[in-house]
Amino acid sequence: MKYKGVEIERLIPQRKPFVMVDEFEATAENAAQTALYVRADNLFVLPDGTLAETGLIEHIAQSAAALAGFQSASGGEPRIGLIGEVKHFECHRRAAAGEVVHTVIAFGLSFGSVTLVQGHCRIGEEEIASAKLKIFMQ
Repeated sequence: MKYKGVEIERLIPQRKPFVMVDEFEATAENAAQTALYVRADNLFVLPDGTLAETGLIEHIAQSAAALAGFQSASGGEPRIGLIGEVKHFECHRRAAAGEVVHTVIAFGLSFGSVTLVQGHCRIGEEEIASAKLKIFMQ
């Protein structure tokens, strides 16, 4: 099932104007694909019209939150997660307003309240960024 628009709010704790995931689709037990439509009014868009690197990291983290929300069988409020560590972040280029960032997110090892996450962002066939995150879930 593909989640879009306000349906995303069932998966993540963030609310507008801080939502950084526009589409979500689970592709496997611990993996998903997401999309972010980069708009000029996005809080992370710089004066030059490009999405800041911190915006890409936040998009990856919210993509992970959406996957965690999708996996949650409780049906209650989405759990709040905190980025504990960003490793191996690479940004080959920033997305510009009007572009769509497609991200593949995968959960790795989980121990206690900590989950390791890997995300790869692309525009079309071009990989623009990747990162490994350590996320602490409440």
